[in-house]
Amino acid sequence: MVDVIDYQIYGDDMQVVEIELDPDEGVRAEVGAMMFMEDGINMQTSSGGGLFKGFKRMFTGEGFFITTFANKAQEKSRVTFGAPYPGKIVPVDLQNTGESFICQKDAFLCAANGVDLDIAFSKKLGAGFFGGEGFILQKLSGEGMAFIHAGGTVIKKQLGEGEHLKVDTGCLAGFEPTVDYNIEFVGGFKNALFGGEGLFLATLTGPGTVYLQSLPFSRLADRLISASGSAQKGESKGFAGVGGGILGGSVLGGILSGDDDDDD
Repeated sequence: MVDVIDYQIYGDDMQVVEIELDPDEGVRAEVGAMMFMEDGINMQTSSGGGLFKGFKRMFTGEGFFITTFANKAQEKSRVTFGAPYPGKIVPVDLQNTGESFICQKDAFLCAANGVDLDIAFSKKLGAGFFGGEGFILQKLSGEGMAFIHAGGTVIKKQLGEGEHLKVDTGCLAGFEPTVDYNIEFVGGFKNALFGGEGLFLATLTGPGTVYLQSLPFSRLADRLISASGSAQKGESKGFAGVGGGILGGSVLGGILSGDDDDDD
């Protein structure tokens, strides 16, 4: 039995989703996603189905534990969840997607009680070995509402029967199970070596809905790590330069000259 929940999404680039729960309704969320909750909401953290379930979530980039928020009051109460980094929260009604939805690893934010979160390996061998970020996907199953988070700007594409779309593997946020997913080599020596887009692209074939994200978390993390490394090198060089200037340059000479003037 899946709980039917009401929700409201607030914000622009750093969004939150507010879930309104009737008495005895609940919502499951990734650990650490909760922003605030009203009176009557009971929070319980567990592996969400045993050790095996917890380890499978870890394999997809989520945490071992999952938290359930249940309304134990006699009236409606609300709980709010925040996005982990700049982007958009995408509501997915699983009743309209064949009771399942495939999304990028670590995209899951929260879902109504009764929605199951599992691993969705690609059916194609090439996608499995060369999919990069798209290798391990998450499958959301059930009849209720689920919410995923996608980085940057989100574009919704509706693919027709047999229509193809080539996407950077990291920029694929989620898609309906009717969409066929595979991996193909970018082709060309210079493209592979200097293109900067990776060796492989995800190929999507309709029919079905596809959600794309402009800022995958891995891309954001790479830029932050790169910037941090450059900053540390700059600080090191700057300190050495200042130290060298003080010890062997005009600054030290000026100090010594000033001392000599005082002695005179």
